[in-house]
Amino acid sequence: MDFTLPESALAVQRGVTDVCARYDLGYWQRCESEKRWPQEVWDDLARGGWLGLAVPEEYGGGGQGLLELAVATEALSASGAAGGSAFTYVLTPGFGALTLARHGSPRQREELLPKLATGEVETCFALTEPDAGSDSLGISTFARRDGDEFVVDGRKVWITGVQRATWMLLVTRTVPAAEAKPRSHGLTVLLVNVPEAVAAGSLSYRPIPKMGANTTPSNTVFVDGLRVPAANVVGEVDQGSRVLWDILNPERILLAAGGLGAAEVALSVAVRYAGEREVFGRPIGANQAVAFPLAQVKAKIELARLMVHKAAWLFDAGLPCGTEAGIAKLAASQAAWEAADRAFQTLGGMAYSLEYPVARLLADARIGKVAPVTEELLLNHLATRVLGLPRSF
Repeated sequence: MDFTLPESALAVQRGVTDVCARYDLGYWQRCESEKRWPQEVWDDLARGGWLGLAVPEEYGGGGQGLLELAVATEALSASGAAGGSAFTYVLTPGFGALTLARHGSPRQREELLPKLATGEVETCFALTEPDAGSDSLGISTFARRDGDEFVVDGRKVWITGVQRATWMLLVTRTVPAAEAKPRSHGLTVLLVNVPEAVAAGSLSYRPIPKMGANTTPSNTVFVDGLRVPAANVVGEVDQGSRVLWDILNPERILLAAGGLGAAEVALSVAVRYAGEREVFGRPIGANQAVAFPLAQVKAKIELARLMVHKAAWLFDAGLPCGTEAGIAKLAASQAAWEAADRAFQTLGGMAYSLEYPVARLLADARIGKVAPVTEELLLNHLATRVLGLPRSF
């Protein structure tokens, strides 16, 4: 067993860290307060080739795997972006490049992967629905075959990044959920040209007001008579569940990596304050009631990191990784929340001050406990699929 990151991942870690070193916590605070996409960081990542890590070399990318993407996501998050802003790195490299490299047709790969590598085009992912939520197989957005096209109707919610996306990975039903046997049958993933669909009036969206992560707007998306060429199917018709799991497992792993970085940011803010703030003639960090909880957070971050790396390694090796991806997501989101909550407690009343990033970190960390999958569903998977306990639904 070798717990050392490969040189490819270490090089990514150094490179992304160097890019992000140009942007301090104040930069990320301003992006959040102004609800502004971190365009400067995005451009720097594009110039350095860091958006194309998961794009095969023959299409102008780095030819790296999910492990390198996870390391990059953690480095971006740890720079101060934290969980919400680090999601910018999941949208195009994670959802778009990784998915098309594995499941795209030759035409889709040739047309899109070089542009994804340079940041010329961006992607978003549309799965969640108001009446389905965590029940991904229960979606009702339906794609009806009409000659060489599909006609799609439905509604999606909490779809992030639509405003900037050139292409949307849209998960649809081509067999109604009530008729699908097994339930995983009858899903089809479609590539939708967002600007064209918006111009045609068949796709529209409405931003959702949020308590955090405002650098990347989330939206309710309305699909009405959207026509998509059959050539834009990703994978196979009715077999979209195979594509879907190769999106959802990396999503959980990458967001877990973002949670690690967010936890490190919150911990560093708390440690710095605990070392500088003096009460009763000594730094508050000298008190075990302050120091020990921070040390406990550090231990949980390191444990979560091991599982994030293991899950990413399994994915890259083509091995089953669903359970490990879920555990990584569970452990990292809990570590991020505990780190942010402990930072809040360490700073006391000053945590309410926007001079410090703690309120932003707390809001971002809270997201990870419910999205993209709730802790309860992850625990249910472990209870029923791993431990063999009776199903509750």
